[in-house]
Amino acid sequence: MRRWNGWGDEATVVELPAHGAAFLGARLGAGQVLPDASLEQVLAQVPASRLAAHPLISTDAEVRVRHARGQSLPDWLAMREGRFGQFPDGVALPESAEQIRQLLAWARAQDLVVIPYGGGTSVAGHINPQASERPVLTLSLERMTRLLELDEESQIATFGPGAAGPQVESQLRARGYTLGHFPQSWELSTLGGWVASRSSGQQSLRYGRIEQLFAGGKIETFAGTLEIPTFPASSAGPDLREMILGSEGRFGVISEVKVRVSKLAEQEQFYAVFLPSWEQALKGIRSLVQARVPLSMLRLSNAIETETQLALAGHPEQIALLEKYLALRGARAGKCMLTFGVTGNRKQNALSVKQAKQLLKGFGGVFTGTLLGKKWAENRFRFPYLRHGLWAAGYAVDTLETATDWGNVDNLLNQIEDSLRAGLAEEGEPVHVFTHLSHVYGQGSSIYTTYVFRPGQSYEQTLQRWQKLKHNASQTIVNNRGTISHQHGVGRDHAPYLAVEKGELGMAALRSLADHFDPDQRLAPSVLLETHE
Repeated sequence: MRRWNGWGDEATVVELPAHGAAFLGARLGAGQVLPDASLEQVLAQVPASRLAAHPLISTDAEVRVRHARGQSLPDWLAMREGRFGQFPDGVALPESAEQIRQLLAWARAQDLVVIPYGGGTSVAGHINPQASERPVLTLSLERMTRLLELDEESQIATFGPGAAGPQVESQLRARGYTLGHFPQSWELSTLGGWVASRSSGQQSLRYGRIEQLFAGGKIETFAGTLEIPTFPASSAGPDLREMILGSEGRFGVISEVKVRVSKLAEQEQFYAVFLPSWEQALKGIRSLVQARVPLSMLRLSNAIETETQLALAGHPEQIALLEKYLALRGARAGKCMLTFGVTGNRKQNALSVKQAKQLLKGFGGVFTGTLLGKKWAENRFRFPYLRHGLWAAGYAVDTLETATDWGNVDNLLNQIEDSLRAGLAEEGEPVHVFTHLSHVYGQGSSIYTTYVFRPGQSYEQTLQRWQKLKHNASQTIVNNRGTISHQHGVGRDHAPYLAVEKGELGMAALRSLADHFDPDQRLAPSVLLETHE
């Protein structure tokens, strides 16, 4: 059963180990535990629906609660406190493109707001109902999950948009294929959501980001059905796929997704290397990607994240042995952990590993084999569950991410971390901040920063702390040549900062598209583009 007030399956629990709790206590002080509301308390707040009866729509109170919030920290606080604010008036559950078209026509006739909903994993405020005089209908695609067609000659698969990561991979693997798109939210996020939010998977070095994988499909809009055919390439004007990638539901509801798939690889392995300093590590990872070493994944943790990961891993005796080994090899305080993956046939992988080892040795790299890489692979989709363990120990955690060119990576990373560390100084509250580079390119890199802080004495004070931290960091990003989002999309949380990146003319072009496809602003109002009822 999926949690109604947090991440993932209720049966999966990731507790904060005692060593990790002591680590955070020494840096932040004793945790501050706030009381959690019960589902019964929340259900009692759900008002009567304003919708007329419809065979495809549920107005059940619990269904509406479970579709009212995403997974951002403000969403977490609202769910934990039991103060959701707004609920959708109903949740539609279509099973075909035709039913989506029927629901959009009904929404226009009934004067409704419509919120497209995939897996509910948004961390940027995409799916939260806002106060509105118009009734709000959440349109969930959770029943449209099937692999509809697999063209093995062209290696193009056609899916329903509501297929979550495990559903995509299980259906493809049964036929010997993979999409290879593995965002950290893979367990719950959906194929349609990846397209709509312009997602990036952890192994994008091999398979590409979603814009390389998205081949075409269908989008249901208030102006009609937009069908995008699949071509290997085309110079026939602007690519219509680009209008849908990152559109976040503002232009239409994705009803069919065609993606480029690959044959399953013969072998896949992950390795860990420790480098003696951030300076050496940064040069090493840049050299790897610019040399085009055929790797499937690269991830570099800075010194504080490396220290934090080892502290939160548990097994202090084993970690102590690792620390001794690394110190003997020259990787002491300030060391950084680099994780890389190889995916392909065995001969190709062996050559890739040899090339990576030779290159990284020039930067002082200490190669530790596959043990830590296996641990990363086993736990890579479990990190969101750690929010529960941290919350139970009295700590709040959030992340933010951006991307910039190599010449600006170090500068921007330091400015983001500094803005967060100093963000609660007026309250005398420290913030524990650490970063990794999660996706690398020849041109530059993403920057993925995690910050941990103590909740306030109340939920309101905790939300205010987050707002201050988030705003300071977002301003720092857009004012220092970073994109406001590398992989999480814009939603409502990032919309106020988008104009700095797109410019006045670019914003006008985006608004014209929204007006063309949705002139009455019924679809996800204020998402991506700020609007006011």
